[in-house]
Amino acid sequence: MGKGEEGVTMLEGTSAIHVATILEDCVDQLSVLGRIMPAAYEGKFDAVELVQNELNQLVMGQKELELKYQTILSKKLDLRNTTKNAAKLSEVEQEVMDAGRDLRNSTHVFGRSLRQNPLTSDNTAKIQADRGFLEGVMSDTLSELIQNCSFQALMEAVRLQKERKARLQDTILKEENGRKRVKLLNKQLQDIKKEKEVELQQRNNMIAHYKDQLQEMKAKTNMEGKYTKKSAEVAVAQTQKRCQLSERELQTEIEQLKHKIDEENRCNIEIESYLKTHQEELEKKVDYWLTKYDKDVEAKQHELDVLKASKAKDLDRLQELTKQYKEYEQVVVEDRIEKEKARRKADQEAIELKAAIRVQAWWRGVMVRKGFGPYSKKKKGKKGKKGKKGKKKK
Repeated sequence: MGKGEEGVTMLEGTSAIHVATILEDCVDQLSVLGRIMPAAYEGKFDAVELVQNELNQLVMGQKELELKYQTILSKKLDLRNTTKNAAKLSEVEQEVMDAGRDLRNSTHVFGRSLRQNPLTSDNTAKIQADRGFLEGVMSDTLSELIQNCSFQALMEAVRLQKERKARLQDTILKEENGRKRVKLLNKQLQDIKKEKEVELQQRNNMIAHYKDQLQEMKAKTNMEGKYTKKSAEVAVAQTQKRCQLSERELQTEIEQLKHKIDEENRCNIEIESYLKTHQEELEKKVDYWLTKYDKDVEAKQHELDVLKASKAKDLDRLQELTKQYKEYEQVVVEDRIEKEKARRKADQEAIELKAAIRVQAWWRGVMVRKGFGPYSKKKKGKKGKKGKKGKKKK
């Protein structure tokens, strides 16, 4: 298998021939199947019997899978209580999972078979359409495979079907969401309708209650109006007397205020004269302090420049001293290292001297005990040895 110039997947010669042979066989079988399939089960006298037989087979297969699943599950529980072999437990666990998967698949097929009615012509027409589509795709793929040793038509058909299925799924999902939304809105509408009916009843009761209160308020208002009119007439008379008294008091207060205003004007004139004089003095002081500020700023700036120059000199001196300190520190470290080496050498020589003395003392002890060297015993005369030998012979 390889790729052509445009990125199309290509098959080698032998593989292309094998695949073409299989596709040709499939196309022939699909064509034969299309010719022998009936249009529908409708109109056949044994259609119901055929459907019942298929359903009975599905039910029997479902029961067998359920019985198998229960048997394997009981075996798993028995093994868990009686043995601790991990291999057997894992094997039984795998059997349980396989049986559960087969049961789920069978249940799905059984439910789909019950939802669909094979007696209608829709299912048969759909099967015929799918068969025709598959036959056309395989024919196009076979032609392309024979001509170009590629199967781009098959890949394109698969892609289009995936897109069509995705769009169909989106449409189904939107429809389901729409149905749920409509159901929810209907429920909300019923709830709102009930709430509004209750609210309407409450408002009718409130209207009746307010009508009763309105009648009571009208009678009460008439009585209060008469009382209020008399009270207002009395209050107006009292207010007129109070206004006359207040007017006299206000007239007296106006005269007092006029006298205070005259005094305030005189005080204001005197204060303005004093403030003008004080302002001139303050302006002179401001000029003096501004001049003094400029001079002080210049002096401080000069001091700052001097301090910066001194700081730069001190920084250079500090760098020189730091460099000199590092050199001295290096010399001290080297001296300490030399002294440490000399001390270790002296310690090593002392240890070696002590060890040599111990070895010499040990060797002297050995020589004394064994009688080596100057510490050996003196030999006896030869005569004495011969006399002893004669005695031993006798």
